[in-house]
Amino acid sequence: MNLTIVLHQPQDLVNIGGVARAMANMGLARLTLVDPAEFDPRRITGIAHRTEHIVEHAHVAATLEDALAEATYVVGTSARPRTAQRNYRRPRDLASHILRRARDGNVAIVFGREDRGLSNEALDRCHEVIVIPTSPSHASLNLAQAVLLVAYELFLAGAGAPAELPTGKRSLGPAPTAELEEMYGALEAGLASVDFFKARKPESVMRVLRTIFGRTTLDGHEARLVRAVGYEMRNRVERGSGAQDPPGSREAAPSD
Repeated sequence: MNLTIVLHQPQDLVNIGGVARAMANMGLARLTLVDPAEFDPRRITGIAHRTEHIVEHAHVAATLEDALAEATYVVGTSARPRTAQRNYRRPRDLASHILRRARDGNVAIVFGREDRGLSNEALDRCHEVIVIPTSPSHASLNLAQAVLLVAYELFLAGAGAPAELPTGKRSLGPAPTAELEEMYGALEAGLASVDFFKARKPESVMRVLRTIFGRTTLDGHEARLVRAVGYEMRNRVERGSGAQDPPGSREAAPSD
């Protein structure tokens, strides 16, 4: 299955072992650790027996950006809704959709560090955010517990996942995270060139746009079209001012 559990800055080997055990219980095998406080496969497998097939093949990434570069669909996790509006879902409601997306491309489910979860910047990279319902008096879950609950819902949904829907002949498949980040960068530069942000905070506007696009499943063709819109906005303004286009900024919109 093209589904990776991503632990962002895990602090405790015991928790990593608990996550590996939960993954093994629910049939998941792909684990990525982003900037872990420590990582000792021998100690982890001593804590979580019979998880060598997960721990010894775990990928260690320096940054979350590196960990998500090949992902086409990213789901974050949070103990509670934040101030910023996001695409919040319950794990049971989202499980079947996650499995469908995992048949089309690489899916990543991201869990934050034990003491403070995922930052707003990390959640910005997620298309949707899972919130696990808990008692209001004790909302925070142990890292391994959170992974187990999400993995359990995926395990239950796997038996009855709907069949794949047909795609267009020219479909390029879901756009990977790296391509989406290029799209957001071009769109932000284009909006800045027409002074769209003069009365607005760029980060707030871009967060709303990320939320909007996160509700859709942009394929590579669509992401390139939006990226081309951003480039053309900036280029049109620069041509009007007599400035030359920056190298590599000239991009034709993809044809149908």
